[in-house]
Amino acid sequence: MNKANISQLEITARELRGEIVRNSSLNKIPHLGSCLSVLDILVYLYFFKTSLKKSSFKTHKRDKIILSKGHAAPALFWVLNKKKLLNFDLEKEYKKNSSFVGEHPPIPAEINAIEAATGSLGHGFSMSIGMALSNKINDYENSIYTVLGDGELNEGVIWEGAMFASKNRLNNLTIFVDFNKWQATGRSEDILDISNLVKRWCSFGWDAIDIDGHCFSALDSAVNHFKKSQKPKIIICNTIKGKGVSFMEDDNNWHYRTPNKSELDQALKELGVSF
Repeated sequence: MNKANISQLEITARELRGEIVRNSSLNKIPHLGSCLSVLDILVYLYFFKTSLKKSSFKTHKRDKIILSKGHAAPALFWVLNKKKLLNFDLEKEYKKNSSFVGEHPPIPAEINAIEAATGSLGHGFSMSIGMALSNKINDYENSIYTVLGDGELNEGVIWEGAMFASKNRLNNLTIFVDFNKWQATGRSEDILDISNLVKRWCSFGWDAIDIDGHCFSALDSAVNHFKKSQKPKIIICNTIKGKGVSFMEDDNNWHYRTPNKSELDQALKELGVSF
């Protein structure tokens, strides 16, 4: 990844942060803090690591990206919109009373660029393991990329899946954890002990590393570091909830709140975007 790639990804991420904050304010869509923390991971995957386009979804041999932390779906919708992977006007769709875009990803039949309807935490991870195993059986050489939240690691299904993936040597599976240190009701570390994540995942038979989840070069280096590994991989991405807007950063109120007009104006000014 060169400096030009990094610069373009940073511009894309800043513009998308503006879209996401604006959408949250106008349409009263919550989980804004989570959307802003996970965004750089999604931008890296969709705008650099994979070359997905509309025609890609006609073949089973495509790379697949699953957002297991489904409550960050608004970030995914705007990424897909900017990538031109949607078949409808996203802004108009949000304004419909019967809209299928909202707080969680809908079924793929509604948006074929979405690989799995998620929201019940841990299940996107399980589905991605099934996809990775299927690709192994069919001898496909594509990759499965899945994004989890750190609160999601509290789910037992995660650790059952972790054992299954290592037992079946699913080296075509790469997991990114949006480790923003918060979950719905408090600090992640205060709810369950999730320290030493790299050591824990390695003990389950995975290759693991932890990085700055807002650094595009670090994301790419981590993926490339495990390129020849024969194990499933997990990248613990240290992120900031509400990243990019000073008064939202590391404030769990933005798991639920949506910006009023003055807060929206301040956020867009900080991001350097306008509409």
